[in-house]
Amino acid sequence: MPELVVGPLLRYVNETSASVWVETSEPCEVTVEVGEARSQALTFTVHGHHYAIVDVAAEGAYQVRLAGETVWPLPDQRPGRIRFLGPGGPNRVVFGSCRTSVPHDTMHIVSHGVDVLRAYGRSMMDSPEEEWPDMLLLLGDQVYADEPSVEMLKFIKDRRDGEPVGEIADFEEYAELYRQAWTDPEIRWILSTVPSAMIFDDHDLRDDFNTSASWREKMAAVSWWPRRVASGLGAYWIYQHLGNMSPDERSSDKLLSKLCAAEGDGGEALDTFARRAYDVPADNRWSYSRDLGGTRLIMLDSRCARQLTQGDRRMIDPVEWEWLTEELRRGGVERFVIGTSVPFLLPAGIHHIQNWNEALAQGAWGRTAARWSEALRQAVDLEHWAAFRRSFEDLSELLAGTGKPVIVLSGDVHYSYVAKAKGLPVYQLVCSPIRNPLSRTLRLANIVAQFGVATLIGGWLSRLARIPRPPFKWRITNGPWFSNALATLSLDTTPLSVRWDTATGTNLSEVTTVELPDHG
Repeated sequence: MPELVVGPLLRYVNETSASVWVETSEPCEVTVEVGEARSQALTFTVHGHHYAIVDVAAEGAYQVRLAGETVWPLPDQRPGRIRFLGPGGPNRVVFGSCRTSVPHDTMHIVSHGVDVLRAYGRSMMDSPEEEWPDMLLLLGDQVYADEPSVEMLKFIKDRRDGEPVGEIADFEEYAELYRQAWTDPEIRWILSTVPSAMIFDDHDLRDDFNTSASWREKMAAVSWWPRRVASGLGAYWIYQHLGNMSPDERSSDKLLSKLCAAEGDGGEALDTFARRAYDVPADNRWSYSRDLGGTRLIMLDSRCARQLTQGDRRMIDPVEWEWLTEELRRGGVERFVIGTSVPFLLPAGIHHIQNWNEALAQGAWGRTAARWSEALRQAVDLEHWAAFRRSFEDLSELLAGTGKPVIVLSGDVHYSYVAKAKGLPVYQLVCSPIRNPLSRTLRLANIVAQFGVATLIGGWLSRLARIPRPPFKWRITNGPWFSNALATLSLDTTPLSVRWDTATGTNLSEVTTVELPDHG
């Protein structure tokens, strides 16, 4: 008798349909029932795991049946609910990044803080439906493949002995990693009820993923890396990216067609795709765009799409840049919301230091300084948009030229803040982490380094390396805040606003609310 392993996850939703994703223990027919309406899909198999995504054309509380037997909702649990988006798009969008999936006992609350996504789910269960968010954006590090929990390390130890030690090795371990991350009852419920859109960051694969050409060369010499990166990108496609696609996009997706048509296991087809996506990023696009009423949501892959050519580094390669340019110049919307895992607008001082570091790593002060700068870049994560100065300047000019408000959502840095471009309706909103706080020592170090020392010396170093001034100025207007948090962007207020919430115990508490005027 098949069982529900992971899910259901409510993924792509528009005005007339919703997509429900599941992983099952055996091949079977998956049925989603909403009242009298029924929708079915057959599972497909990858590396011994079984998946389905079911498109539903009805709203309301729903049940999931496997081979005719009801497996969802869980006993004594509130049912998940399908709600379509209205013609005006979502009113409230929740976003955040960086969530470790460790237990919720006292020891782990002390070390990792309260899981805000879990607390948010509990709060939703006790709230009327009209107060629920309309969409959840997860902006990277949904799982930590290079920092597994104690439970995950036990799973690894029980199945193998060998490299990589203390890290994920293959698809089987990635599948367990996602299972542990997404099957707490409260997490499972919120993911079954709030439509989600996702993009990955480095820890979904490995710390510093695609930082530089030097990093890739170093990893190419590691014997276990080819299997690891293929498994990581393949698992991302299955667990995250598949649900980002609309039904029309899935119907024309060549990889999904191969997996569904495979006789037996489609693992080799997935691995081949994933290896190609890593080796030739321009041949595949993880980024995607959705028009949500008056808002165009653009989720940007700022990891795998990087061009790392020495002297011509770009955050996204020319093929993807052309796609992004078209999305930002195409009319029909009032504003743009861009999700990019790493921040676009950093504290100004650290922005200049990353500019300076990139210039030196590319040889501006000679070979010795280049080697030192590359080591520094990887040691302290100098790899945000500022570390790809050409892409930063190109995107700055593109955003300034839209003539519309632009809100950039990011995570990664393990603190939250608001930045505002001078004279332009361009905002950077950062919410990080959901559950993985910096220690008090590192919080103080970040304040001193990024908001203190860097402010004093960053501009001086940038001028010393003869780096041109950025296309526009900006400043941090609110923050930083270091608590675990989720943020809610309200698109139905005038002006738009964003609120950060943290959690103590099982309760949410507001950190702050900031208004976002749509003028310069």
